[in-house]
Amino acid sequence: MKHQPLAYRMRPKNIDGIIGQEHLVGEGRVIRRMVTANKLASMILFGPPGTGKTSMAEALAKSLNLPYRELNAVIDRKKDMEIVVEEAKMAGSMVLILDEVHRLDKAKQDFLLPHLENNLLTMIGCTTSNPYHSINPAIRSRTHLFELNALEPNDIALALKHALHDKDEGYGDEKVNVNEEALTHFSESANGDLRAALNGLELAVSSTPLNQNGEKNITLDIAEECMQKKSFSHDKGGDAHYDVLSAFQKSIRGSDINASLHYLGRLIEAGDLESIARRLVVIAYEDIGIANPQAGPRALAAVQAAERLGFPEARIPLSVVVTELALSPKSNSAYSALDSALADIRKGNVGDIPAHLKDAHYSGAKDLGRGVGYKYPHSYENGWIKQQYLPDNIKRKKYYQPKENSKFERAFKQVYDNINKQN
Repeated sequence: MKHQPLAYRMRPKNIDGIIGQEHLVGEGRVIRRMVTANKLASMILFGPPGTGKTSMAEALAKSLNLPYRELNAVIDRKKDMEIVVEEAKMAGSMVLILDEVHRLDKAKQDFLLPHLENNLLTMIGCTTSNPYHSINPAIRSRTHLFELNALEPNDIALALKHALHDKDEGYGDEKVNVNEEALTHFSESANGDLRAALNGLELAVSSTPLNQNGEKNITLDIAEECMQKKSFSHDKGGDAHYDVLSAFQKSIRGSDINASLHYLGRLIEAGDLESIARRLVVIAYEDIGIANPQAGPRALAAVQAAERLGFPEARIPLSVVVTELALSPKSNSAYSALDSALADIRKGNVGDIPAHLKDAHYSGAKDLGRGVGYKYPHSYENGWIKQQYLPDNIKRKKYYQPKENSKFERAFKQVYDNINKQN
C-alpha cells in the first residue's frame, strides 16, 4: 500500500522496531517489562511532535497481538467510542489508541472511565501537551504517564536508512542514493521530529527524476529544498513555549550570556514580546535584586522601548538589557527574606505587635499604652536608634541573609551588621 505516506508505512510493527525512547522500551525498562509480562496498562504518551507516540501505541498492541482501534478525541464522537466498547465486549478486551487525548470532553471522559476501570478498554492516550497541565485528574489518576523525548539525529538517520532499504514499505526496491551530506541534513534539520524527516525524504524521492542509469541521486541541495525550515518547536500556547521561557530565565540567572541571547532569539522568532517583557522585569528583581538595584528600572525602560518600537527593532533594547542582566552580579536575598517572613506568618508564628509601634492617632490611645515609648529615628544621630520592632516571640528572627558579591549589597550588609551589633 505504497500510496500511503512514507511516515505511515514505516511505523514499527512491534516494540523492537521502535526508534529511540530507550528509557521506556530498552531492556529492563518499564514499557518493555509490560510487554514481556504480557500485561499492558492504560497510559498516556506525551512529547513533541514526531517522536512516535501513536507509532509506539500501535507497536505495543501488535507486540501483544491485541485488537486495537484508533480514535481522535477532537474529531470522533461519543458514538464512535460506544462502537469501540461494543467491539471490546465481543473480543473480551480492546486497546483504544486515543490521539489528542488532552482534548477529551467531559461527556466522552465520563463514558470511558468505567470501561477503563474494569479493564474492558486499555487506553493509550497520545498528546503533545504536558498531561499535568492539560489532562483531567480523573483520567490522569487511572493511567501511567510516559514522556517521549525528541529523537537524536543518529536515531533519525537510522530510521531513514531503514526506509531506504525496506523493500516492502520503503525504497529498497528502487535505486535511490542519498549522499551523506543529504542524510545528515534530513536528520539534523528535523529537530527531533522523525515524521518531518521521513516527509522530507519522501518529497525528495518523488520529485527527483531518474538519471541516465535509472537512479535517483539525492544531494544536499535537494535535501535543503525538501526540508521545510524549522527553527524549533515553539508555539505561544504550548509546553515548548514555557520550556524556552524557563531556559531563558535560568540562563540569565546562571550568567551565561550566550545561552541567554540564544533563548531570547527563540522568543523573538516566536514574536512573543509580551512574555519577554514580563520575564525580564521578573528576572531583574528576582535574580539580580539588590546586587544591582538599577537593573529593575533599566529592565522596565528597555521593555517600554521595545514595546514602543515593535519588532524587528525591539530586539535592540532587548539585547542590551539581557546582556546587562546576564552579566550583573546576582542576589535573591531580598525576596528570599520576604519568603521566610511569609512562611512564619502562614504557620501562625506572628505574635503581638509591640505596644510602642501601634497606632496612637486616636483619642484614648495613650491610656491603652499605644505608641508610648516609641522613639522617632529621625530625632537621633544618623537617623537610627535602638528599639524593638518584631513581636516578642520572634524578636531575634533574622530573615535577611545578605550576599557579598556586589558593591551594593556589601554596603547594605555593612549597615545591617552594624545595626545587629548594637542590638
